[in-house]
Amino acid sequence: MKKKIALIGYGVIGKRVADAIALQDDMELAGVCDVISDWRIQTAVSKGYPVYAATDEAKISMAQAGVPLAGIMADLLDIADLVVDCTPKKIAAQNVDTYREQKIKFILQGGEKHETTGHSFSAENNYTSALNRESTRVVSCNTTSILRTLTALKKANLLENARGTLLRRATDPWESHLGGIMNTLVPEKDIPSHQGPDAQSVDPELDVVTMAVKVPETLSHLHYWNVRLTRKADKKEIIEVLQTSTRITFINYSDGLVSNNTIKERYLDMGRPWGDMYEVALWQDMLKVEGNELYYAYVVDNQAIVIPETIDAIRSLTGMEENAEKSILKTNISLGIVR
Repeated sequence: MKKKIALIGYGVIGKRVADAIALQDDMELAGVCDVISDWRIQTAVSKGYPVYAATDEAKISMAQAGVPLAGIMADLLDIADLVVDCTPKKIAAQNVDTYREQKIKFILQGGEKHETTGHSFSAENNYTSALNRESTRVVSCNTTSILRTLTALKKANLLENARGTLLRRATDPWESHLGGIMNTLVPEKDIPSHQGPDAQSVDPELDVVTMAVKVPETLSHLHYWNVRLTRKADKKEIIEVLQTSTRITFINYSDGLVSNNTIKERYLDMGRPWGDMYEVALWQDMLKVEGNELYYAYVVDNQAIVIPETIDAIRSLTGMEENAEKSILKTNISLGIVR
C-alpha cells in the first residue's frame, strides 16, 4: 500500500517536495498545510492537492480568501503515515512536540539543528541508518553537495581531508524584492562555517573545513574545494570516482556553461520544472589534480538539490525500501536524473 505523506509548509522547498511525492508510485500526498492564503497556496489548489490550515487563525484568513480547506493540521496528521516539515527555519522545531504526541514519523529540513532529530540524512551516505527511525533531518543544500562529493572520494579510499570556500546566494529568487544584499560581500565570521560541522553530523569521520561568503545573487551557490588525497591520482581516476555518485553531473566551461545563470538556462531548456538542478554541477574541465592534491568547483541549486534526498528519506523512515541504491534509482528515474 502507498504511504500517505503530509506536507507542512508549501514554500520554496515544500512545493517541490509535494510535486516529487506526487510522481512516486509507492507514496501519495495526503495534503499540504500552511498559513498563507495568496497565490502560492492557490497553486496547490489548482494542482488538486488537499489544503489544510496550520492554525485556527490561518483557517479563518484562508477561508476568507476563498481557499477550499480540507481541515486543519490535526486532521491531516490523523490520516498520514509520515510528515515532511518544510516550514521556515525554527518553526519546524516548534512542531516536533505535536508530531511526537501524534506518534507520527517526521522529516525536518536543514535549517533545524541536528539535535532536534538526533539523525541527519544524506541518501548516498547513511540511508541505512535512517531505516524505520522516528525522524531525521535532511541536511541543507550546501551540506548535501559536500557529502555527495566527499562521500564518493571517501568510498574510494581517496579522501584525507577537504577545505572548501562557499559563495552563498543572498536570498531566494522569489523574495529578492524583500531583502538581501547589494554591492557588498558578507563573510561568515566563524571558521569553520556551519556547513563543515553539519556534514560531520552525517559522517563524523570527515575531516572537512568550510568558509563561506554571502554574495549579492539569488540563483545558486558556488563552491571551491581543495582536497588532500590519501595518495597520488590522476584526473581520469578522480572523474571515474565522482561518477559513482548518480547525483553529480559534469559540465564544461568550454561548452559555454561559465556561470550559474547559464547553467540555470540549460536546465530550463531541458524542461526541468522551474529549471531545477537536483545534481551537483561540477566543472570537469576545471578539475585539476597535482600529485595528491585535488582542486574542483561546482554549483549548487539551493532550491532543488534536497528534493531527491527528501524522497529517499521518506522511504527509509517508513521502511518501504531497505536498499539505498534501489531507492536512489527509483527517485532519480521519477525526477529525470539520468546520465
